[in-house]
Amino acid sequence: MGEGALGSLQMRRTLIVMAGFLLLYAGLMYRLVDLQVLQHPELEVEARRNREREILRTPRRGDIVDGRGTLLATSIPARTVCADPMLIGGYAPVVARALAPVLGVSELELQRRLLPRVRQDPATGRWLTNRYVVLARQVPLEQWERIETAMRDLDLGVDVTRLGVRERRMIQQVRRYGVFTDPFEDPVRWYPNGPLAAHVLGYTRVWDREEDGRGVRERRGADGIELTLDGELAGVRGWRVTETDGRRREVVRLRDQDVAPRDGWNVVLTLDAVVQDILERALAEAMERHQPRNITGLVLRPRTGAILAWAVLPNFDPNRLDAAPLEARRNVMITDIMEPGSTFKVVVVGGALNDEVVTLEDVFDCERGRFFYAGRILHDPHPYDRLTVREIVAKSSNIGAAKIGMRLGEARLYEYIRAFGFGSLTGVPLPGEVPGTVPAVKNWYKISIAQIPMGHGVAVTRLQMAMAMAAVANGGVLMAPKLVERLEDGRGGVVAAYAPVAVRRVLREEAARALVEALKTVPTREGTARAAAVPGYTVAGKTGTAQKAEPGRGYVPGKYVSSFIGFLPADRPEVLIAITLDEPQRGYYGGQVAAPVFRQVAERVMQYLGVPPDRPEEAGSALAAAGAKGTAPVRSDRDQSRDVN
Repeated sequence: MGEGALGSLQMRRTLIVMAGFLLLYAGLMYRLVDLQVLQHPELEVEARRNREREILRTPRRGDIVDGRGTLLATSIPARTVCADPMLIGGYAPVVARALAPVLGVSELELQRRLLPRVRQDPATGRWLTNRYVVLARQVPLEQWERIETAMRDLDLGVDVTRLGVRERRMIQQVRRYGVFTDPFEDPVRWYPNGPLAAHVLGYTRVWDREEDGRGVRERRGADGIELTLDGELAGVRGWRVTETDGRRREVVRLRDQDVAPRDGWNVVLTLDAVVQDILERALAEAMERHQPRNITGLVLRPRTGAILAWAVLPNFDPNRLDAAPLEARRNVMITDIMEPGSTFKVVVVGGALNDEVVTLEDVFDCERGRFFYAGRILHDPHPYDRLTVREIVAKSSNIGAAKIGMRLGEARLYEYIRAFGFGSLTGVPLPGEVPGTVPAVKNWYKISIAQIPMGHGVAVTRLQMAMAMAAVANGGVLMAPKLVERLEDGRGGVVAAYAPVAVRRVLREEAARALVEALKTVPTREGTARAAAVPGYTVAGKTGTAQKAEPGRGYVPGKYVSSFIGFLPADRPEVLIAITLDEPQRGYYGGQVAAPVFRQVAERVMQYLGVPPDRPEEAGSALAAAGAKGTAPVRSDRDQSRDVN
């Protein structure tokens, strides 16, 4: 081949190479123009979407406090702990070993979560390795500090001084950025007193839901005050737009797109934590002593309806909700109904006194304890002969109450039952309340006029029965139960205040006063509740012992609801206390199992509230006797058994 031909071949090769470079350059230029000009708007939106993130700013849930400011429920700062599996890579076993004891999870489970996973992006078709995985939610800040320390001191099993710069930098990245917190706030709801007043406070739950195409995690009330006042406690969410890196860590806040949340209001209850504790301790002792299915107690101010204590046992700890049986969470004070038994006699006697169809001194023949009416035999626990209305109340005569009901009449008895609030919701701000069962007169049987006055044939809640007795103590005026005193903002400013609510006048003041006189005889030597007497104070109250009925079985032998409801000082009552035991063992009369609990609570509450005795000479002698013996006088079970009914 000649030199000319060789030169021509080289020239062609050079031209081909140059043409290739020109085509490659043209392609690159086209791609650059395509990205920078033609697709610029779409790519800019996608880049911003990948870079910018709208973070919901969670408001602080309001506190719940008692009337004296004692903290009952609050929110403590917490975080969601996350990890970058791609960054951690082969160090996953070491990280899992270090964090498992701090997080309280198994090392194997933690290692499984830290394994990198590959997925295909449906929008771009690209394969991506996950750089974000949740390790734990609602981690308190102090626990997060321990996690940071564990990562900072992470032992990777290598001598770092012998590693190159690149390897040392990689280890530093794992220690500093391998585990991090999500910018979303994730506070924990905390109840500092554990189970104290749990059935009033309720609890919260965390819900995950979709909103505008994104997942939203929020804490909402699930029971108790937490549920009924959820809107007031929850506050209003804020939001901010921020830039995040590949691991969703916040880089830059866009200050012009930052809306602050409005924290929830604080709820001030009428409860008094000290009175609540006194009540719960007394109920716990009675629970151990009598082994009932459940026991409830209520302490309230008759003049305002303000509830100082509300207790249900068995109870639960809202901090450990998963450990609480469902039955223990039932607020049986308002969710369950019962035949009230003899406490209901205040309705028929009060109505008859109010209509002036009887006086306290009117006499009724109690038939020596057996009264045949409408094909049934009504019984008294003792063979009473002739009793005054006052004595019928004191001795809790069923036959006497039935005859008073007959004199009052079906229509008026029904009207008084409804006027006292039975068959209607009380309006207490707690979920699950039922109205009870009060059959209309047209549905009564012939025996109903005799059975209902003694507390059979109607079904009521324990709260309804307590509020009815409170109406008697309050001069005949029925009050709505008051549980919330006010709402406050974070600085203590009052947002809303709630005044006592008088529902209606049920009895004339004179009739109510006469009924109180009769109720004063119950906790005496002549009455059914000597064990309810409180030294230094005049107590008025009523026992109740109702045999339980079950569907298809009728009244079941050996199953009773036992109660005592009383108030003191009787003529100017400061507190009303209601105690009810469902199916107690080792005794079942109200005067035997409930009245002693009433006395125990009343003595301590009167002392705590500083209520002066209305019979100071009796209080002095009782204290002297207790001091001489070194203990308070205690009556024997045998003595108590004689005055129960």
